[in-house]
Amino acid sequence: MDLTQGTFEEKSARAKKMMLWFGMVSILMTFAGLTSAYVVSKTRPDWLQDFRLPSAFYVSTVCIIVSSMTFHLAKKAISGSRRGAGTVFLVATLLLGVAFVVSQFFGFAQIIEEGYYFTGSESTITTSFLYAITVAHIAHVVAGIIVLLVIIYNHFKEKYGPGQTLGLELGVTFWHFLDILWVYLILFFYFFR
Repeated sequence: MDLTQGTFEEKSARAKKMMLWFGMVSILMTFAGLTSAYVVSKTRPDWLQDFRLPSAFYVSTVCIIVSSMTFHLAKKAISGSRRGAGTVFLVATLLLGVAFVVSQFFGFAQIIEEGYYFTGSESTITTSFLYAITVAHIAHVVAGIIVLLVIIYNHFKEKYGPGQTLGLELGVTFWHFLDILWVYLILFFYFFR
């Protein structure tokens, strides 16, 4: 397929999808670097061997996985001209996204209750990495929530419908990427303690 062929709208859609993929690959490279540094730092003598992940992180994992499902269902409903169902699923995705962020902060509170801080004399290299990596992911989820708010706004302005879902598709792709990235991170933290 020649990428230079097609209407202006088709070429524009391909360019936007490609830019999203470039952005996601760069985010992935950032997290690959952070998790690699985490693995290398495990050899330090001050590394915590008995650190357990906060239970709130598992709750947040459920929230983001379910939110990916609701976002997918929203796209399917909107593409099928079921605006009411699309609205319900978009709002559910938004609430689950916010619940993810809130539960992450509950997880930080649980870490602090254990006596570990991000910086200062009570901090450790282990928890500093954990905070840095999760805060970086939260920042991207907040960006995803902003994208979701734009999608909800456009949905209410009736900009999406069968054959007109580019913005919705880009948002869903980015959200699924954030979901997969978090699942990778939670499994990484669980198995590389």
